[in-house]
Amino acid sequence: MNSKCIIRRMTEADVDAVAEVEASTFPTPWSRDAFASEMKNVAARYLVAEVDGTVIGYAGAWIILDESHITNIAVLSSYRGQGIGRMLTAGLMQYLSNLGAAYATLEVRKSNAVAQNLYVSLGFIKLGVRKRYYEDNGEDALIMVCDHMPEADPDFEEAETVRE
Repeated sequence: MNSKCIIRRMTEADVDAVAEVEASTFPTPWSRDAFASEMKNVAARYLVAEVDGTVIGYAGAWIILDESHITNIAVLSSYRGQGIGRMLTAGLMQYLSNLGAAYATLEVRKSNAVAQNLYVSLGFIKLGVRKRYYEDNGEDALIMVCDHMPEADPDFEEAETVRE
């Protein structure tokens, strides 16, 4: 990778680019409108990976109280194998921890050994199976969970952070 990759919070201006990454990655992609809605969802948080001003990947999750669920992670095929997925996933886990998440869950295709290995290397364990989870081919999904999130940054704050 010649250019530096930055990981930052997704904004509404990124919706079209994220929808393009999604469409190029998944057989049954989320729509552009779904991502636009996520930008208004108070429980949703998304990060993007950017190189030279171009969004090349993203990762998102929902967080409610101390529970988080990673909804999707995708990287353009031309940038795979360069550690971008790891950077996005680790960054998302840190972000979720900063917001108070005690654990993260996700589903991954049973055939996606590359993603499973990444998740295991970040502390996820296989917890169960969702039979015929994927609509495109009826493939099973493995349920994975990580219950030892990174230590929260005590100085983290964002506009949506609620203090009592």
